[in-house]
Amino acid sequence: MNEALAVTSTDLGRHFHGNVLDMILGSGPMVQFVLLLLLFFSVVSWAIILMKYRVIKKSKRENGMFLDRYMKINKLSEVFPESKRFRYSQLAEVFRAGYTELVKVAGIRKEAFSDADSETPWSPEMRGLDNIERALNRACDSETTKLESSLGFLATTGSACPFIGLFGTVWGIMNAFKGIGVKGSATLAVVAPGISEALIATAAGLAAAIPAVIFYNYYANQVRTMTVETDSFSSEFLNIVERYYAKSIHK
Repeated sequence: MNEALAVTSTDLGRHFHGNVLDMILGSGPMVQFVLLLLLFFSVVSWAIILMKYRVIKKSKRENGMFLDRYMKINKLSEVFPESKRFRYSQLAEVFRAGYTELVKVAGIRKEAFSDADSETPWSPEMRGLDNIERALNRACDSETTKLESSLGFLATTGSACPFIGLFGTVWGIMNAFKGIGVKGSATLAVVAPGISEALIATAAGLAAAIPAVIFYNYYANQVRTMTVETDSFSSEFLNIVERYYAKSIHK
């Protein structure tokens, strides 16, 4: 009995010594491929997580700084050069798009009024407002797309990695049963290598998927919040432009 335990301990020690690295190196080629694939997903996911944290942090800070300047300055023409200082601000980008279109429309106002029918003085102005609104909507959509970039990879990692790990788990269990068939017995020394492969593949799949899911949900919520703020700013800017047009018409 003692000899059997000694043989078992020796055999187990040859495959792995309780060290995760030894268990990985002692795994079969297929499980090692699965682990490398999961490592790739994990490394890229963490790179995206850190990058998005940096971008969103800067964007929120610059949005607040731009909004503070926007509220303090009365003239849009003075806000425009200030907005160029904020490269990461979605609000500044939307403002620049709207103001640029406003300048274009204002540049052709006299020509539009001279060509318009005297009975419908609002028609050229309404076309100008439509152009400004479209420019604002395009800018909002573009900024939302930038914020959402790479989040799809986190979603893919969170949904696919557990199944990739499960494939490695199944393969490890198959190796365990294969060992039982070859040895003709189900001792711990026979099944332990295959079971260790299965468990480490499962753990690797979860280790890659869990952070990806957590941060995907967090960043998706941040993007939704910032999108609402951008849409609100766009609507406020359009209201200011409409009031400007209304005053100019009645002068």
